[in-house]
Amino acid sequence: MRNRISAMTIALLAAIAAHAENELSPEAVEAQGAVVGEIVLEKHNIFDLDNPEENNWLYRWANRLHVVTQDKVIRKQLLLKEGEPFSARLLQESERILRRNDYLWDVSLDVTEVEDGKAKINVLTRDVWTLLPDISVSRSGGENRTKYGLEDTNLLGRGQTLRVARIETVDRVSRRFEFADQHLGRSWVSGFLRLADNSDGRSNILSLVRPFIQLDSRWSAGLRLVDDERRTALYSLGDEAAEFQSEQQYASLFHGWSGGLKDGWVQRWTAGVVYDENTFFDVPEPTLLQAIPDNRKLIYPFIGIEIVEDKFEESANRNRIGRTEDFYLGTRFQGTVGYAAESFGSDRDAFVYNAQASKGFGSLTRKALLLGATASGRVEDGEAVNTRIDLSVDYYRRQSEKRVFFMSASGTYGDKLDLDNPVRLGGKSGLRGYPLRYQNAESKVLFTVEQRYFTDWYPWRLFRVGGAIFFDAGRSFGDRPLVEEEQGWLKDVGIGLRLAPTRGGTTKIAHIDLAFPLDGDASIDDVQILLEAKRSF
Repeated sequence: MRNRISAMTIALLAAIAAHAENELSPEAVEAQGAVVGEIVLEKHNIFDLDNPEENNWLYRWANRLHVVTQDKVIRKQLLLKEGEPFSARLLQESERILRRNDYLWDVSLDVTEVEDGKAKINVLTRDVWTLLPDISVSRSGGENRTKYGLEDTNLLGRGQTLRVARIETVDRVSRRFEFADQHLGRSWVSGFLRLADNSDGRSNILSLVRPFIQLDSRWSAGLRLVDDERRTALYSLGDEAAEFQSEQQYASLFHGWSGGLKDGWVQRWTAGVVYDENTFFDVPEPTLLQAIPDNRKLIYPFIGIEIVEDKFEESANRNRIGRTEDFYLGTRFQGTVGYAAESFGSDRDAFVYNAQASKGFGSLTRKALLLGATASGRVEDGEAVNTRIDLSVDYYRRQSEKRVFFMSASGTYGDKLDLDNPVRLGGKSGLRGYPLRYQNAESKVLFTVEQRYFTDWYPWRLFRVGGAIFFDAGRSFGDRPLVEEEQGWLKDVGIGLRLAPTRGGTTKIAHIDLAFPLDGDASIDDVQILLEAKRSF
């Protein structure tokens, strides 16, 4: 009898809990006509000291030294305001905004109670350690990349990024200073500054942007300035074959406006002006053939339109390990067109265009298909030049909580491309078993099949572990910037280990791959070892 009563009691409590949870669901609270009441911030430090596995001297020390994200930084990003009507959409959109921050690992917003028509909202966040020596060594396509520096992606808990680094790649050595703030002076203006002194020139960027904050935002504006000088190499079968020096002066100023979210759709307009001057010349002290692109100076006003459907889905263990992911499954189109004229100061008359579109089908809970397309180029004297069209298809199939089958197909079509805008295929652009920039042409296709595994292994409670078995196949075709032997289809197979830090201020996943090329010329190593950090699995 006791067992029966106990079972009945448990079932009753479960039913009550389920009923209460349903009443407090965002949609149910909004249907009640509630307003936003108290917003409580539940901020967690890096380690949970109530968990015996995390309560040790090192993790206690880390918690004491870490400055937890300030209240004003979190509250600024909440679209819900006390006293305003409660909105389930704004609750979910606030979660997505907060999850974009690298300095927060966990984010959840929940209604904990509704009393006298006021919804009490709990905002749960967990910080990560953000002050780090920025030291990394990566290898892809047979080439190494090293980085030494210091960075803090949540400076004094203010959500700001400060970074100094020395980066050495196959192309150049760069000494770099960066500062970024998503909320300058508590505003929604995002600021970014980069000053880089490079072995082959410089790279300076200043950006000030007030974006469309949410789907229902009514305006945006921005300014971007770029001053860049560098040496660029043209490749043939993974080896440098020609080179040129370039200098770019770029500036853009824009303003956007919108009628807001209506019936699940948003329409936005943008207008602005662009100054884009690219000058090309011989490399000082050249060691290779000099292949110099034609100079370009384009000054043009532009107008753009963006159409967005309100359709998002949360998932986990797809592109990341053990972390909530936000996927866009709606229909989106964005396009701009401008006209550069000699009368404006340009060196030619040209229409300049750019367009992007994406659409999702299915659900990440089972299987989903994500489609994407971009197109860009110019029309000069009635002729299309520098035309580039990119198409992509990503397919996810959830096999179990710990296994996902992933397949991707992409293609690029280019026509009359500028010499400084080649289409490349190699170790860092999808073919993991081959050198960097192994094939270079106007067009390419690439296929990837990957079986992904997500484990419960959590070493020292510092990073999550996953793995993958993969197959890549691709080829380039069309005109080539340099005389290059036709290689046809290239294929590789491989295995990889994935390590996703859960306590450090990065969303990147460490990739440790062994890739085995199945084609190519005799100069290619039988196995490629790749060490990289990527934002996706």
